[in-house]
Amino acid sequence: MRQAMASAEVGDDVFGEDPTVLRLQERVADLLGKEAALFVPSGSMANQLAVRVQTQPGDEVICEAACHIVNYESAAAPVLSGVQLLPIHGDRGRLSPEQVSAAVRHAYYWEPQSRLVCLENTANKAGGTVLDQDEVVAVGEVVRSRGLAFHLDGARLWNAAVASGLSEKELAAPFDTVSVCLSKGLGAPIGSLLAGPAEVVTKAHRWRKVLGGGMRQVGILAAAGLHALEHHRSDLAADHARARRLASGLASCGSVTIDPDSVETNIVMFDVEGFTALEALERLREAGVLMVPFGPQRIRATTHRDLGDADIEAALAACGRVLG
Repeated sequence: MRQAMASAEVGDDVFGEDPTVLRLQERVADLLGKEAALFVPSGSMANQLAVRVQTQPGDEVICEAACHIVNYESAAAPVLSGVQLLPIHGDRGRLSPEQVSAAVRHAYYWEPQSRLVCLENTANKAGGTVLDQDEVVAVGEVVRSRGLAFHLDGARLWNAAVASGLSEKELAAPFDTVSVCLSKGLGAPIGSLLAGPAEVVTKAHRWRKVLGGGMRQVGILAAAGLHALEHHRSDLAADHARARRLASGLASCGSVTIDPDSVETNIVMFDVEGFTALEALERLREAGVLMVPFGPQRIRATTHRDLGDADIEAALAACGRVLG
């Protein structure tokens, strides 16, 4: 990847003249079955561009309550787009067609006007859950029938494709816009893309500049993304297998509560008893294992391409000492 970055052909992306960025955008648009794509620094920016160009101030965006847009983007949607988020509590990141239909508001002028529905695949806070595609298609039919736009936060769409056996294009098909991330399981140092209709992506290009996301000779980063797309997607299944091994090992730790069967991709969620998540994480850090807090007692562990089988066993041994 670093060799690809060092040898990347570059140009000025603000002027649309970076050939490596253009290749990356074309490649991702093709993978997702969309007309165009735009390279941006982060997944949060990609999601917020999707919100900004498909809503007006005073509109309402329907989201699953645990999604990234609601919980991990610093309240950017109301700040940047003047919209209200309507979080709906679903089932492990999933929303049913009935829930979406019941949440839509168009009838009265004194209500916020529903304009956009957002889903996340895989659902991070739900433990890397893969959305059921038949249900997604059914939600999409409701969205279309009510005249709304449909956005997918597909930061981990690559993982969802591997786990489901469906292509990224199939998973993206029901949505108007899709964001994907290069810097998680694929291992690139930075970058996400927003894909969708050419007209929408053109609007997003302008708003990327408004938000300070205009970049110059950024082909060195786009080259990393291209390398990741071509060489790292096939490795994600190993991450999923290691996550399942981690989950099964954690289940034998006396102070851990976990359902190993709930692990579908590369995210492992578990609860600790007898101390807080922060206390447990500090002890794990001292033992050389890094995880993150996801609640007072909840911890998230994520497997990735920089971990091997031996690393998982070493982490389990440390967890046994600290949490056992």
